[in-house]
Amino acid sequence: MRSAPLHPVARLPEEWSASLAARGERSFAAKQVFHWIHRRGVLDPGAMTNLSARLREHLAAEGLGDVVTPERVHRSEDGTRKLLLRLRDGATIETVLLPAVSGAGSRAQLDADAAAADLDDDEDDAAEENAPEGNAAPHVRVTQCISTQVGCAMGCTFCASGVAGLKRHLGPEEIAGQVLLGRAMLDEGEELRNVVYMGMGEPLHNYEATARSLRLLTHPEGINLSTRRVTVSTSGLVPEIARLGADFGGQIALAISLHASDNETRSRLMPINRKHPLDELIEALRAYPLPRRRRITIEYTLVAGQNDDPAEARRLAKLLRGLPVKINLIPMNPIEASSLGPPGLERVAAFQDVLTQAGYSCFVRRRRGDDVSAACGQLVLLGAKPKVRRALA
Repeated sequence: MRSAPLHPVARLPEEWSASLAARGERSFAAKQVFHWIHRRGVLDPGAMTNLSARLREHLAAEGLGDVVTPERVHRSEDGTRKLLLRLRDGATIETVLLPAVSGAGSRAQLDADAAAADLDDDEDDAAEENAPEGNAAPHVRVTQCISTQVGCAMGCTFCASGVAGLKRHLGPEEIAGQVLLGRAMLDEGEELRNVVYMGMGEPLHNYEATARSLRLLTHPEGINLSTRRVTVSTSGLVPEIARLGADFGGQIALAISLHASDNETRSRLMPINRKHPLDELIEALRAYPLPRRRRITIEYTLVAGQNDDPAEARRLAKLLRGLPVKINLIPMNPIEASSLGPPGLERVAAFQDVLTQAGYSCFVRRRRGDDVSAACGQLVLLGAKPKVRRALA
């Protein structure tokens, strides 16, 4: 069977060169088209004023246009915005814009931002050193959390995205299109600095589209995001972790949804562990070609009565020994589909203390946007009927 042609938004410059050359267009037209789409964020061929009328008509005939459209914007009191997006086939997804909170520039704030955006400390030091001086208006750094699937097949018990299961994969144009739209919807003074693949879906389950979207977002002729500022989060698909490392030379930041330190607990919380148990996952992390001074982010959702005991923290410290990691602790955000919930603050602090004393950089992720259900684990399909799960024994 012949594969479907690439959507215009999903094409790389060299692919534009080939397709336009076949139509007799001049070689520089390929870069012009790519610039309009990915550097300027313009998807209306009629607005691409330096292209010939014939080429604009061709682009329109190929279906170039908006791939995601904003249907609703939920604005949190803390500045977080959750965007409900409508796709061309009527399906909906969500993406989240996370501005740095007020007080940016302090060491404490930079640490908090590092935990939220999965950045390394040396990057934050550079950001602090390069902050504008004098009366120049500072940019507000924004992290965007994007989705890769309509729904999710992983079935993690603490995450709302899997309530209705997996409906379909997103195309690379729909993944990258979230960033093009998000950038256009920034408030005055904001600057998109980081993109995290932590929205609806498992990015590595939709590997081909995820990989192509990474190439689009980091291409120097487009948005030109640094690979250091793009993080892919996975629940632990071991073969695809190896593939990501090989395809991108380890340059893409990796975050692992771990959430337990033993197979019994992890399999109860995350069904994927039955296919790729902890020993396989840890081996894959040791083999990931991480550049010098870079670390893997370990995401650990604390669920009351399930994985929040200090003894669990000690096992976690032992499990991760020797790996270049930092740990984000995420007190579970409430979701309608589960009767599970977060532990108390004292319990969270005790868990963090064990890991800190063991020598790990360990952050408690700031809860952002939970008043509009935009916090970690709260993104859900519009209209999906929640099924309340009983607390696990």
